[in-house]
Amino acid sequence: MEKKQVWISAGIILNAQQDKVFITQRAAKAHKGGFWEFAGGKVESGETAEQAVIRELDEEVGIQATELEHFIALEHDYPEKALKFDFFLVKGFEGEAYGKEGQPGEWVKLGELANYEFPEANDVVLEKLMGL
Repeated sequence: MEKKQVWISAGIILNAQQDKVFITQRAAKAHKGGFWEFAGGKVESGETAEQAVIRELDEEVGIQATELEHFIALEHDYPEKALKFDFFLVKGFEGEAYGKEGQPGEWVKLGELANYEFPEANDVVLEKLMGL
């Protein structure tokens, strides 16, 4: 049986100085629950990755992205599903980022991201980010 591929668009939300990033913690019941992540979600039918990340950031962390830059595209296979990702650097936004769905969220220095546990699919993203 072929695994279902899920297309995810995520935002790497940078502060004004671009030395910190806003991350949130996945709900315990979710796939990879308890791990940290960059806010985002599934790209809906008829949506571009950019439209999806703008919508998801509003829904999940309460910000309106005003300046996006495509950062990396990648695919990752888990035993239960195949994921396709588009990550965007969010260099400008309106509002204050917070866990709008009740999830913990915090601003973390780029160099300290290694201290947080992320799903394996994020390894390449974290390496590239810590090299900024």
